[in-house]
Amino acid sequence: MVRRGLLAWISRVAVLLVLLCCAVSVLYMLACTPRGDEEQWGLPRANGPTGKEGYQAALQEWEEQHRDYISSLKRQIAQLKEELQERSERLRSAQHRPSDAAGLGSEPGPPEKPPADLLAFLHSQVDKAEVHTGVKLATEYAAVPFDSFTLQKVYQLETGLTRHPEEKPVRKDKRDELVEAVESALEALNSPVEGSPNQRPFSATDFIEGIYRTEKDKGTLYELTFKGEQKHEFRRLVLFRPFGPIMKVKQEKLNMGNTLINVIVPLAKRVDKFRQFMHNFREMCIQQDGRIHLTVVYFGKEEMNEVKGILENTSKAANFRNFTFIQLNGEFSRGKGLDVGARFWKGSNVLLFFCDVDIYFTSEFLNTCRLNTQPGKKVFYPVLFSQYNPGIIYGHHDAVPPLEQQLVIKKETGFWRDFGFGMTCQYRSDFINIGGFDLDIRGWGGEDVHLYRKYLHSNLIVVRTPVRGLFHLWHEKHCVDELAPEQYKMCMQSKAMNEASHGQLGMLVFRHEIEAHLRKQKTSSKKT
Repeated sequence: MVRRGLLAWISRVAVLLVLLCCAVSVLYMLACTPRGDEEQWGLPRANGPTGKEGYQAALQEWEEQHRDYISSLKRQIAQLKEELQERSERLRSAQHRPSDAAGLGSEPGPPEKPPADLLAFLHSQVDKAEVHTGVKLATEYAAVPFDSFTLQKVYQLETGLTRHPEEKPVRKDKRDELVEAVESALEALNSPVEGSPNQRPFSATDFIEGIYRTEKDKGTLYELTFKGEQKHEFRRLVLFRPFGPIMKVKQEKLNMGNTLINVIVPLAKRVDKFRQFMHNFREMCIQQDGRIHLTVVYFGKEEMNEVKGILENTSKAANFRNFTFIQLNGEFSRGKGLDVGARFWKGSNVLLFFCDVDIYFTSEFLNTCRLNTQPGKKVFYPVLFSQYNPGIIYGHHDAVPPLEQQLVIKKETGFWRDFGFGMTCQYRSDFINIGGFDLDIRGWGGEDVHLYRKYLHSNLIVVRTPVRGLFHLWHEKHCVDELAPEQYKMCMQSKAMNEASHGQLGMLVFRHEIEAHLRKQKTSSKKT
């Protein structure tokens, strides 16, 4: 009995335990089941009694939050604009104060500066750059050349297969930079403070040309030239951008009506080239400019009478008396010829243009020569455009076009002769003070680089920039065996670069392959 009762009690306890386990399992499952998406985000159910109204209320709340955030951002932007405008006006007004009040030339202070110290730092950048005086340089490779530009084109020395010697400023930053420089210059020219009451307003059509260069640790210098009110009168503005707002450094009124240029040409034989040179000289210098003296230094006596005859015929036909003919004995020396021609002048200080007989220039270049030189201050070393061999360039044409039509600045027609320093404008006083040419150099090349280095070692500003009105006409070069090894190497390098462009020379190198391809094409077309 007792055993049977014990078994019944155990059975009841087991049933109760099973039921208890089942209940606990059900409760656990209910507690751990994840909520639906709608319950997780606390959104009302769409089919609930307030579903649509709940959604609209939530959306309206979010929209108001976004509006408040946008309004806050607009307020911050407006505050920043006001602060920027205020600081710009303060800096602009400080720039127009006298230089002593603005702290011109003071040393830069600590990195964090109030506006007055910042302006002093910007002016110190101007003083460090080659703006007011020249900087002594060790070699010609250390000089930073200028690029030149007009309203339509930029003339640059930067090399590369995709670069062109003359091109429109396509890159937006470069285009905007040059436009801003011209606009700033026009604003200064038309300022009531600078101009007279009866002065006509200047416009972009008065802009002639500009030059600019960037020293990467200081800023960008601009020199802009505009037409003046009178003939032979010009306005030049010097601007500087020290990696900040553009600043006006100087404004000048220049009258070049009485500035005579003495063109000095050393020569030996080459009568045909001299005849061509005098044709260009008569048109550009005598007929259009009229403020020119010509000095011809002739070596030897062979063909001398022919050269003197060309000079005398030009003198009679154009009523031109401003020329000097000097005859020297001995072998040709370009440096000696130019040196003798410069020292022969007995008048007042004169602007010299050292020129070769195979050079073509325009009347606009003569004004560029005048504007970029200043006695005791500046010498001008223009980079001329060197013409390729017309026989190669126009080989596929029926005939070579006239010379005036060949003088086009394109990648296919020539290149900037940035390794040449022979054509230069400088005042006679500067040439004498620097010591002139090294007369120990004989024959071709070397004397021009030597003089150029002298100027780089001085305190004079050397203006080096490509010029659109100065051309080196192609002629076949002969490098004689008598030259020293270094001179002979320079002569051969010049000869190699003077023939044609990279692409045109490549077509000559692969001419046989091209002709073989054309023959195959003709053969296959006949078979078909």
